[in-house]
Amino acid sequence: MAFAEFRPLDEKSLLEYIQHTPALASKLGNKFDDLKIREVGDGNLNFVYIVVGSAGSFVIKQAIPYVRCIGESWPMTKERAYFEAVALKEQGHWCPDHVPEVYHFDRTMSLIGMRYLEPPHIILRKGLIAGIEYPLLAEHMSEYMARTLFSTSLLYHSTTEHKRAVAEFCGNVEMCRLTEQVVFSDPYKVSQYNHWTSPYLDADAEAVREDNDLKLAIAELKSMFCERAQALVHGDLHTGSVMVTQDSTQVIDPEFAFYGPMGFDVGAFLGNLFLSFFSQDGHANQGNDRKGYKEWILQTTEETWNLFQQKFVSLWDEHKNGSGEAYLPAIYNNDVLLKLVQRKFMKDLFHDSLGFGAAKMIRRIVGVAHVEDLESITDASKRADCERRALNFARMLLKERRKFEEISEVVSLVRKSN
Repeated sequence: MAFAEFRPLDEKSLLEYIQHTPALASKLGNKFDDLKIREVGDGNLNFVYIVVGSAGSFVIKQAIPYVRCIGESWPMTKERAYFEAVALKEQGHWCPDHVPEVYHFDRTMSLIGMRYLEPPHIILRKGLIAGIEYPLLAEHMSEYMARTLFSTSLLYHSTTEHKRAVAEFCGNVEMCRLTEQVVFSDPYKVSQYNHWTSPYLDADAEAVREDNDLKLAIAELKSMFCERAQALVHGDLHTGSVMVTQDSTQVIDPEFAFYGPMGFDVGAFLGNLFLSFFSQDGHANQGNDRKGYKEWILQTTEETWNLFQQKFVSLWDEHKNGSGEAYLPAIYNNDVLLKLVQRKFMKDLFHDSLGFGAAKMIRRIVGVAHVEDLESITDASKRADCERRALNFARMLLKERRKFEEISEVVSLVRKSN
């Protein structure tokens, strides 16, 4: 066996690997003469190869045992590839329209072979920076989140099934610990990895570290992140984990997947849309002030939550007499009571989502890993202005999330704060 133990592949050894792997070779019609292989991994953690031949194509993603953008000084479990593959299959089962199909998984090599999302698919974040509107984005993302989160929760499963799944994903503890560090800890203390647009945001970063109410709020969210195994969450559902065209939306990269609070996924997506909104002034120019586009982002954000809520509740209605054990039909046995329970559940989930979304925004401005939406604004003082507005909004939202009843209230506040 040429690949009996782990080794990072390059283009040459990858070709050999594909030839030895029937599940992959068959996708190419067993033709290898005209193969084009390109490494395209622009993320922080993995090597990603696009493999295209005359008879077929796929993507190969290999996890390496350290953080790629920092180097071997920051080790990182390659077992994450296993959890990514399991999550892709599970999420793909519940929402096949919005998750790329997995063709092959090799645990020894920490390697996944999956559908190549061919052009014109691009990373959503890049589309948002370019000012492209995606008319189906809210519809598709709300569908993905409603289906994957509902179907992996106790609203759908028995506690026995749920515990088994939770136990399996507890193995992804290293990735969870990374999130605990970079989202819930580092931004609130002095940390060697933190950075921000200095000197402009020096006082703002310090204000985050000195804000007692903010620290009380983040502790609450950290505890929920660590303790609440509500559903299988993607774990990193930002706009860099979504690929889009005008009529296709595909969610990729669930290597941080675990059983956690649903609001962590919903919040990550909404928070990244808000970051995109606040970055737009930095991308405006003579030809395009981006005002119309900013409005589209806010409408999309509002629509995403509202559609998510509708879809989630209608899945709940559809399965209220099913095998889910959270609310037993013998107890929740009339429509008035069921509506009360649903309203309470969705209100709590809304507040969780706002809190986690705010936490994700803060960490992208004063933590270790930033977002291209803001980083690509070349004028540092203009960038800092955008970041300050986003940071002030996020700090307020994290502390006061429970004051909001509707997403429209949050959106109109964003509109005003810019």
